[in-house]
Amino acid sequence: MTDIRTGRCQCKAVDYEFTGFPRTVHACHCSECQKRSGSAFGLTMVVGKDSFVLNGKLTTYVRVSDSGQSVTAYFCPMCGSPIYGELERFPDIVAIRPGTLDDTSWFKPERHIWTDSAQNWFEFPEGCEALPKGRW
Repeated sequence: MTDIRTGRCQCKAVDYEFTGFPRTVHACHCSECQKRSGSAFGLTMVVGKDSFVLNGKLTTYVRVSDSGQSVTAYFCPMCGSPIYGELERFPDIVAIRPGTLDDTSWFKPERHIWTDSAQNWFEFPEGCEALPKGRW
């Protein structure tokens, strides 16, 4: 049996599902993720694009990353909830914002990345991998 995971935006105008398990779940402390999330870090769950199904219309914001390639953020035009992102350099994945999942009890971040940019008050969990400038 294949696990089906579901999620939605705050106003429920947009929902999604994906099958299976994520390739990775990480907390990114780069300044861009802090701005995107409005928090100390951005939480990202990477899944295969072929397993992701979206229902509803989203608005996008595209920026150019340090690598020179585009990063596209998809969010609900009604409530503003960030749903997922796409990276030009990794066309076969989507980066889900796991706070939008209907059930968040089954996962936790495997690592923290770009920890050199972390807020000075943040304490990393003991035993969790922390990469100063790392990528997932």
